[in-house]
Formats: sequence, structure tokens, C-alpha cells
Amino acid sequence: MNNFSFTKALDMDTAISLTSGNDHNKLIAGGTNIIDLLKYFITEADTLVDINSIPGISKIAENETGGIRIGALVTNADTAYHAIIEEKYPLLSKAILAGASAQIRNMATNGGNLLQRTRCYYFYDIHTPCNKREPGSGCSAIQGYNRIHAILGHSESCIAVFPSDMCVALSVLDAVVHISGPEEERNVAFSDFHRLPGDTPESDNNLKRGELITAIDLPEKGFSKYYSYLKLRDRASYSFALVSVATGLDLENGLIKEARIALGGVSPKPWRVKEAEDFLKGKEPKIANFEATAQMILKGAKGFEHNRFKIELAKKAIVRNCMMALDPTSQRAGAKPSL
Repeated sequence: MNNFSFTKALDMDTAISLTSGNDHNKLIAGGTNIIDLLKYFITEADTLVDINSIPGISKIAENETGGIRIGALVTNADTAYHAIIEEKYPLLSKAILAGASAQIRNMATNGGNLLQRTRCYYFYDIHTPCNKREPGSGCSAIQGYNRIHAILGHSESCIAVFPSDMCVALSVLDAVVHISGPEEERNVAFSDFHRLPGDTPESDNNLKRGELITAIDLPEKGFSKYYSYLKLRDRASYSFALVSVATGLDLENGLIKEARIALGGVSPKPWRVKEAEDFLKGKEPKIANFEATAQMILKGAKGFEHNRFKIELAKKAIVRNCMMALDPTSQRAGAKPSL
């Protein structure tokens, strides 16, 4: 870890001015990812700018549209256990609690969750080529041990996946990210916030220099009746997803009125296919229809030597999770979905 200075930003303008003028000034809130990046020499900081004292971005409150505004500085734990989130957006609560460990959730902030970097082995090993860390150096994972890597949305430059559980649920909920910066305040649809690698894998998202996330807005619809989050991983806690699925369903007269399905652990960003969701409209919520949807979502998936199993695993996980969403009580410990 390199030497750095530390300062507190007491307002938004100070935080923006300190980071917009120097790429090596970094923001810190919970610090659960930036500290790792510093320790492993993946990034350097001239100054760490503590933003925890900035007012107005550390609460959860209902907004004028009937939805919820979640402050960027609210911790993952406080979000997951908030009464309104548990009641109106239980899918988000479930997804957050599937991530990391209790200790990390107590520290990690919502804004930081959206900005965390990949957990690719090669990204964290500065002695190996990595286009995300050093553009143009190559991708070690393509010919390396790629069991945890992407099967969708990857490119010849990068096959790393985005690690967040929270963001998979936010994708299904059609969240909106509020951003402040040196030029303006702006709102970005969640589906447009993260980027696929293409030829610029070093850019994980569409946040501009000097900008910071201030809040996340959730619309009124929270799929509180029919929902499920399924995370398949190597161990039951503190492990990143091999495949995860967030599902929200809206049923009317026994038919699917609306369906939203997002995958995690398989792509450089939460993965949704609108065509597959539209296919389910007006159809019965049964296995055959969910299987057809899974085929559409995984269309074009490409595995590598060690992760080809993810393609079939993801298809089965989609079907299982959609069936679980019909009865959220099936998500209790030890319960089995009615297949």
C-alpha cells in the first residue's frame, strides 16, 4: 500500500472538487473494497476523501412518487433490515443478505456496492496480465483457471464478472441511480449504469470523473408478493455466486402479467433479457414456460474450459427460482420448491 493523505469532506461540493481535479484522490465510505485495492497495489491514492459526514445521503425515505429513496451512505445491513425494504422490496433484502458476511454488510455502503471491482483472481494478482487493471496487457483468465468467470456479455478483452448480489435485485426492480458531479446532477437508469467490457474493460460503469453516487431510487412496484433470490455458490456464506437469479413476478387471474429476471455471477454486469421477460406475459407460471425463458436468456452464452457448466446451471437456476417466486415461503431454510 502506498502512502496517502486522509481528509474529510463535510459537503458534496468539497468531495467533488477534491476528486474531479485529481484521479489519484479516492473516495472512501465503508472502505470494504477500496482498502483491498490499495493493499494489493491495484490502485493508488494521493488522498483518501472520507465522505461519511456529508449530510442528506445517509437515510432511507419514501419519495413523492410512492417509491423509496435509499441514500448512498446507508449500509447494506441497515438497508436489508429496514422495515420498508423488508415489507415492500423483500427481493432486495434477500439479495443483500446473501452477499458477503454480516461484518462486511455492517460496513459496506450502498453506493460502494455499485462501484465494487471484480473479484477475478488475475485482476488481484499484479504479476499477471489483466486488461481491466492494465489496458492492453491481455486477459490471463481466458486461457487460465476461469471457473468463476463470465459466460455472457464478455469480450476478447475481459471475461470477469461483476460480484454484487444487491445489484442483481436492483436490476429487477428497475432502480435509478442519482449522481452528483462537477457539471450537473443526473439520474441514470440502473440498466445503463454498469458497462460490458468490449474494448474498454477498465471502465466498469458510466460514472464520470469527479462524480459520486448520492442515492438509489426504487419505483413503487417492489414485487412483494411473488419474488425470489437464489444464489448458487461453493459455500453457504462469504462466497461469490457461481450463478445467482433474482425474479419478480406479477400475476393476474392465474397468468403472468409481468416478469423480471436478472442473473448474477455470469456477466460483467447484472444480466437481463427483455425479450425473454416479454415472452412470459400472458402465460401460465409453469415449468415449461420458465424453461423456454431460460433458453432465451442463455442464448449466445459461451463458456470456457473451466466454466462451461455454468450454462446449464444457469438455465436450471432460472426455472427453480421462478418456481420459488410463486411461493416465497419456499425460500426458508430447509424448504424445497414445489417442482
